[in-house]
Amino acid sequence: EKIDNHKLMVPRGDRSNAVVEPYLTDQWYVDLTRDETPDGKPGGRKRITLPSIEAVQDGRIEFVPANWDKTYYQWLNNIEDWCISRQIWWGHRIPAWYDAEGNIYVARSEAEVRSKYSLDDRVDLTQDEDVLDTWFSSALWPFSTQGWPEKTDSLNAFYPGAVLVTGFDIIFFWVARMIMMGLKFMDDVPFHEVYIHGLVKDENGDKMSKTKGNVLDPLDLIDGIDLESLVAKRTSSMMQPHLKKRVEKSTRKQFPDGIPAFGTDAMRFTFAALATTGRDIRFDLARVEGYRNFCNKLWNAARYVLMNCEDKALAASAEHQSLADRWIQSRLSAVIGEVRSSMESYRFDLAAKSLYEFIWHEYCDWYLELTKPVLQNDGNEEAQKATRFTLVHVLESVLRLAHPVMPFITAEIWSRVTALTDASPDSSIMTARFPDVNDWNRDPAAEKDIEWVKDFIVGIRNIRGEMDVSPAKPVPVLCEDASDEDRKRIEQHGTLLTKLARLESIALLEGEAPPASTALLGNMKVKVPMAGIIDPGAEKARLSRQIEKLRKDLAQNQNKLGNEKFVNNAPPEVVEKAKALVAELTAAIEQLEAQIALVESL
Repeated sequence: EKIDNHKLMVPRGDRSNAVVEPYLTDQWYVDLTRDETPDGKPGGRKRITLPSIEAVQDGRIEFVPANWDKTYYQWLNNIEDWCISRQIWWGHRIPAWYDAEGNIYVARSEAEVRSKYSLDDRVDLTQDEDVLDTWFSSALWPFSTQGWPEKTDSLNAFYPGAVLVTGFDIIFFWVARMIMMGLKFMDDVPFHEVYIHGLVKDENGDKMSKTKGNVLDPLDLIDGIDLESLVAKRTSSMMQPHLKKRVEKSTRKQFPDGIPAFGTDAMRFTFAALATTGRDIRFDLARVEGYRNFCNKLWNAARYVLMNCEDKALAASAEHQSLADRWIQSRLSAVIGEVRSSMESYRFDLAAKSLYEFIWHEYCDWYLELTKPVLQNDGNEEAQKATRFTLVHVLESVLRLAHPVMPFITAEIWSRVTALTDASPDSSIMTARFPDVNDWNRDPAAEKDIEWVKDFIVGIRNIRGEMDVSPAKPVPVLCEDASDEDRKRIEQHGTLLTKLARLESIALLEGEAPPASTALLGNMKVKVPMAGIIDPGAEKARLSRQIEKLRKDLAQNQNKLGNEKFVNNAPPEVVEKAKALVAELTAAIEQLEAQIALVESL
């Protein structure tokens, strides 16, 4: 009827550009689909995959997260025979020999072949040139590395192992095959738990590959690398050299100054924090930078402790402990419980979060500040000794708690801190006992009191920020609608509040309140009278400028939402973001207008 020209798409190798054509050859296989029937008799052993399935079904092996066992079953229940011969230059050589007639002899060595099959030296033998599939060799790893087939002490000690840590992409290629081989040759599972983590991808969610030029070498994050060296590294030995210019361009754009040195601890903490239960881990360099700052925070906290405690007396006196001492000890006990529980359930991300929140926001940001009024009070030596003891011993426990994630900085600091404790000078943090929740006492009352103190101080700081009052300027505070508990806490912790919040005075409000900025602390109103603290004219002008700028932004976004074309055609998330911004700008303007009204009343 007609003739159409058809251009044949010839497949080519992406590395060599050579034409790829099917070529039938003899290959070696492992039979995975049929039951074994020795000597052709029925009732032989089950096929090699069934014991592997049963080992997970009966709980001898558990997957973490548990849902990954479905992937495991999917592979093994739909399996085909396994081709184990490869035509590459490296690997374990196939243990098969051929004579001139093509007969095949299998044994461990040529000498064993001749002995096993009664072949003399007149028979020429040639070993198969193929090598075993990498995953076949890898499947033997749990026991072949321990001296198997000999019954060595090492094999007895380390087989089976406790846990295997690996990615979901090789559950079948490696995990299932190790289980097969372990049950086949050792008659036991190779490990009892399989912890599956996600795949590390770049900040855009793309898989890292040399072709894309988006691979990051962990050593470059640890030690740092200049731009030219990074470009050379990413563009050398590329599988597709024609992409070299594109990779170079993207590298120069993404890392104009190369990669600074972040250190091992920051990188390790980053990966712990990213170890969620998801399939993908988006790796963002900004996270490493943030955790390097976290390492610096811990280092500076240790310097503060050593500066205030070295060559000074310490005493574990419950009688003379401050409220802050009891609070931080109670919080440490809770955090130890959180970290231990998270690590035992393989939630390293939650363990890292607990460590970060406690070290940065509780120990460093609050407890160290709360110790200053005690350490600067020369009149109470016993209280100072108790606070120094808490400073040192809480830090020492925190270092042991964080050591698995941040081994180097914790070991370095611990070697200095333990000089102030009863630990042996020759001991190592690596062999020190991991902290236990019972090491420290929980004190719910102290935790409630400190939370109240923190909220009070934060309220004052927020007022300073809103009204542009210097943090160094002492301000008077009036407390309105204070409950009996509020009054008791004001009386007990008034000195602490005065020093940390930089207060001129603190009093209970009686009668009508003067014009003041207010922060809520439960039902109590914490007021800072503004008369004499701010310049009304200058403050009104400052607030008016802010309102004018916000109104321009508000009008711009309201016009955008009033445009039907934008609302109908823009992605829903963009429209919702614009609506949220309008609500945010409106609230900000109302707050500034309320501040102007306060200023005008002065």
